[in-house]
Amino acid sequence: MLMFNPFTNSRYLLSAHNLKQLPPDEGREIVFAGRSNAGKSSALNALSGRKGLARVSKTPGRTQQLVFFEVCPQRYLVDLPGYGYAKVPQALREHWRTFIDAYFQQRSALKALVIVMDIRHPLKEYDRQLLGYAVVNQLPVHALLTKADKLGRGAQTIALNGVRKEMATLFGSAASVQLFSSETGQGVEQARAVTAAWLGLTDNDEPPAPIGE
Repeated sequence: MLMFNPFTNSRYLLSAHNLKQLPPDEGREIVFAGRSNAGKSSALNALSGRKGLARVSKTPGRTQQLVFFEVCPQRYLVDLPGYGYAKVPQALREHWRTFIDAYFQQRSALKALVIVMDIRHPLKEYDRQLLGYAVVNQLPVHALLTKADKLGRGAQTIALNGVRKEMATLFGSAASVQLFSSETGQGVEQARAVTAAWLGLTDNDEPPAPIGE
């Protein structure tokens, strides 16, 4: 595990509604994605140790842009909009499908996907769509099973093993899964270590082996 938090000084950089608004395609970036209300903003805030880095909306699904947070020069965390509960026009949905598809296919700096899923409702249709992008573009994936504090230890283990088995079928060794709670801090250090490794902020580009908690 990391002995320090490399995300402490992360800052909001920009929001993009199309490819032209993205920063230069240089360095490394990790995209965080998940359904609305899965706890993605809370996870980003927990990683940075700052409550206000990513906005936690009272209305899930309100984020409608690709949000870049700069960790250090040419190192980014990217917040991808989620639409689990959002009521958005069909035209906007179509725009985002096109934009996200192009982002995953064309972005050289994109190194991995962190998919955020409520441990009580994992691997829904939107999650599988996002995982499909990673499969097609051969991106490694790390899954955060958020809100783990909502379940007892036995139920956590059952959910973790079930998701881990399915992810292994899709990705083999290119996927890892962990328990996570922004409320209790469970799994935060592990998630930091995985993300920091992928961003090249440690001596090892490979994420540590997942821990069966």
